[in-house]
Amino acid sequence: MSQTDRLDAQMAFLSEACRLKSVTRANTLCDGSRYENSAEHSWHVALYALILSEHAPQGVSRDRVIKMLLLHDLVEIDAGDTPLYAQTDHSAIAQAEDAAATRLFGLLPADQATALRALWDGFEAAQTPDARFAKALDRFQPPNQNLASGGISWRDHNATLDQVETRVGQPITRGAPVLWNWILPKIREWFARNR
Repeated sequence: MSQTDRLDAQMAFLSEACRLKSVTRANTLCDGSRYENSAEHSWHVALYALILSEHAPQGVSRDRVIKMLLLHDLVEIDAGDTPLYAQTDHSAIAQAEDAAATRLFGLLPADQATALRALWDGFEAAQTPDARFAKALDRFQPPNQNLASGGISWRDHNATLDQVETRVGQPITRGAPVLWNWILPKIREWFARNR
């Protein structure tokens, strides 16, 4: 592949990735002024990894986690965002996201396509300490934004404390128990006051 062809492929991928800015999520910004988009979320959780990596289990690669988080929601360009508390067909979503990953990473030169798809697949599988910490941060950011915004998306989706503890708590406990122990009392206090 010539340098020109390689740059053409890389730029096609980067232009397509820009579409993530148009995917609206169920969470609002911390100030509650509007709903965030998936690109903002990806950037924000990558920043979480940079800032909170000292709370990761020993041996976690901060750089690998940041890469996973920058890539993890790209598939939403094709598959859309699924709210955490929605009742959905998880198998159909997984198939749609897998097809999206194949298409999107397939835009890149083969070496980058293989490497980035492996990072995305690793994040999805959540079998390594890096992936489990990345998943934990992905689930840790939304309740922090809910707490800051007065629970807007929890209210919008009629979320229960049990749902939050299960859908958010389990992945955080698995990948970053220190973070779950820190936020759980705050979540319980919010639900006690508002439900």
